[in-house]
Amino acid sequence: MKGVEGQMGKGKNYIENPKTKGSGILCCIPQKGVCPVGCADCFFQSGRSFLEPLDENLPNMPSLKMSRGHVIRVNDGNDSNNNRELVLKNTEQYADKFYNTSIPRDLAGFNAPVVLTVNPGHMTHSRFHELEVPPTNLMFVRVRVNTWNLDLVKYVVEHYTSRKVPVVLTFLAYYKTGIPACEEKNYILRKRTLNEYRAITTEAWRGIMKMFEDNPLVHSCGKIEGDKGSTGCKNCGNCLREYFATRERMKSV
Repeated sequence: MKGVEGQMGKGKNYIENPKTKGSGILCCIPQKGVCPVGCADCFFQSGRSFLEPLDENLPNMPSLKMSRGHVIRVNDGNDSNNNRELVLKNTEQYADKFYNTSIPRDLAGFNAPVVLTVNPGHMTHSRFHELEVPPTNLMFVRVRVNTWNLDLVKYVVEHYTSRKVPVVLTFLAYYKTGIPACEEKNYILRKRTLNEYRAITTEAWRGIMKMFEDNPLVHSCGKIEGDKGSTGCKNCGNCLREYFATRERMKSV
């Protein structure tokens, strides 16, 4: 791990993401600083992240020994297309990894599977990154979902699943951002992993998932969302399933 451990933050020990604990996934952030995309209420730079203070704990990289037997999720915070050369260099030692970005730049150039968030930041409710010919290493697209952007979500699902790309619905939770008055009934204040947010209710989550129940390529991030569910990765399995499916697909190219 020589050369990579030296890139870790002032805090000498790797800090595990509590959301992925027990899932077979370890996370890493190779960069210092914050993400340039700046999505509202982002857990990573909201001031309530498990990595606070960021200036002391970034970069946050598991050792090579620790990574063995795990799939490494690159950039559970920040973006793999931000300072990309550094990201690629400092993760090259991991045998199993996938990258995460919301910037659709040269996705095929990543040397491993990649997840694309298609409606980040100000695009959340009105538009999304539409790749006409998805690259072979596109593991899935992640669409940010709430109860008032469902027309966009349906469009994302149609666009990508018609191209055989899985879509994972990521249900947004709110700390500072306001929820429209007509949608407040669909959200409750509850703890998600570490912090309290206004998060979707189980009833509202089930209603949305029912819209896509006949599409085998649509999945929820989290086994069950809402007050009856859990946001922990160990009960989900989406990333591991699609990671290995993508690796197999890449072999045939």
